[in-house]
Amino acid sequence: MRHICVASADPEALAPFIAALAQAGCAVDCLPTAAATASAVREKSPDLCVVDGDLPDSGALALVAGLLEIDARVTSVVVSPLSDEAFHDAGEGLGILMRLPPAPGPAEAARLLAALEAIS
Repeated sequence: MRHICVASADPEALAPFIAALAQAGCAVDCLPTAAATASAVREKSPDLCVVDGDLPDSGALALVAGLLEIDARVTSVVVSPLSDEAFHDAGEGLGILMRLPPAPGPAEAARLLAALEAIS
């Protein structure tokens, strides 16, 4: 069973995506702040962190950088409205697996799990 942390101040907006991950057999923890996410990574070393850009205490890319300092093995994806090219430029060097569009759903969950499987 994969353990996935979802860092979002509004997990309801991600509900279809989160439900699809859970239906695929993943254990999903929703965390409302960057601080809570960092603490969870220290304690549980999840397989994946999904970072939404709406956190009250950090930007998404800053959180990913912070998570790498805690555990360089943590794989991250970021929910972002940027184009793939602009996102690549902004997140270069952070080892982010992929960008998810705002309000991802079941199709994005399936694509994410396939990408995660490919690197495992």
